[in-house]
Amino acid sequence: MVVRATPAVSEIVDKLKTLTLLEASELVSEIEKTFGVDASAAAPVAMAAIAAPGAAAAPAVEEKTTFDVVLEEIPADKKVGVYKVVRNIANIAVNQVKDFTATLPKVLKEGLSKEDAEAAKAQLLEAGAKAKVA
Repeated sequence: MVVRATPAVSEIVDKLKTLTLLEASELVSEIEKTFGVDASAAAPVAMAAIAAPGAAAAPAVEEKTTFDVVLEEIPADKKVGVYKVVRNIANIAVNQVKDFTATLPKVLKEGLSKEDAEAAKAQLLEAGAKAKVA
């Protein structure tokens, strides 16, 4: 159902479109004084009414259940100790560790529980690496 505005209403709307922000603010103040209303009290209700019809509910934010351990940096003087930890966490052979860690940052382990990811991160930090849980 489409409702057509009267010529008088259309004329007012056209004039409102040309107002500056300051002029619009002054207009609201003047309407409040003249008619004894409070525009701010109606604004949340009006916005809810505008948003309600046909508006889909915002998707619920899902809580993250799996986490990745990201190896960010290995100090040169800590490489041997960090390589041992990387080998254990990533479950890779000794000869693969150097190639695996050649470009950082790199996801070391994916899809872990929060506790397992934090434990792996703690092992890396203890060995001297810079790591994070993502």
